[in-house]
Amino acid sequence: MGGFVGAAGAQASPHGRMEPSLLSGTANPRLADAVAAELGVEPAACAVERFPDGEVSVEIQASVRDRDVVIVQPTSPPPDPHLLELLAMADAARRAGARRITAVVPYFAYARSDSRHGRRVPLLARLVADLVETAGVDELVTVDPHTVQLEGFFRIPMHGLTAVPVLAAAVRPLVGAGAVVVSPDAGRIKMASAYAEQLDTRLAVLHKRRLTGTEVEAVGLTGDVRGRNCILIDDMISTGGTLVEAARALGDAGAAPEFIAVATHGLLMDDALEKLAAAGIVRVLVTDSVARRHGPGGAEVQVVPIAPLIADALRGMRARGTAAARG
Repeated sequence: MGGFVGAAGAQASPHGRMEPSLLSGTANPRLADAVAAELGVEPAACAVERFPDGEVSVEIQASVRDRDVVIVQPTSPPPDPHLLELLAMADAARRAGARRITAVVPYFAYARSDSRHGRRVPLLARLVADLVETAGVDELVTVDPHTVQLEGFFRIPMHGLTAVPVLAAAVRPLVGAGAVVVSPDAGRIKMASAYAEQLDTRLAVLHKRRLTGTEVEAVGLTGDVRGRNCILIDDMISTGGTLVEAARALGDAGAAPEFIAVATHGLLMDDALEKLAAAGIVRVLVTDSVARRHGPGGAEVQVVPIAPLIADALRGMRARGTAAARG
């Protein structure tokens, strides 16, 4: 991408255009640092603090006037403070004269609220999209959003990346002959099919019925899993309830014990890892899209980096923008 501006000061491209500034919120600074390292730069100085009552205070401590700005800030748990940080940083950059603002939000909260199931419920995915645009964000980069419908809520360009290839490469050495990729519900069939193609395995699909926000029930299985090693995939693991119920259903169907779970976003709330281990899921592969919050114990966790994926996307966007400017 030519180069970013960091703490050392501004850089200009060979064509005289100022290079972008990379800012990080507090949600996942390690990921921001990793993206910066992939690009060979330092993040620009940005102070994010909170008053005793919880209000956020943001100050960009480097000039961003007439520069493109990239903000790396997943809206991971707790989502509301991290979302407000993202909005505050975007607003600060816009008011400081930034040319263009790109938000890198690998995990996009509230994507599950993409439809209304009652007359008096909000459409939060659309509301958050409106807030992001109002704050001044011009482009959004996310990774494996919970629903592809999310893009339809934005009027700005949304670049939806997928971590399936990098996760498939990480799980490939663990896959034996005759393994089966299992989708825990009908909504993940497309993602499961991509994994099955990458790993050259069979595909099975579980059908579930959601009981509450944390409880689900498996009501059917399509595909042969008897005696086979199973790889459970999902876009995210929060409490682990979906995968726990999936593992129980696979065990009842005669699958080989000791499952592997693969998901892009490892929220892994509370005792999720312990519940997964108790259900026979011995290893969990996730990306570093959200900061690691879990401690030792439970299922073994392998974290796969996605900074190269994000950096490649930013380079491509920068190259296309430069070409358009020339044209």
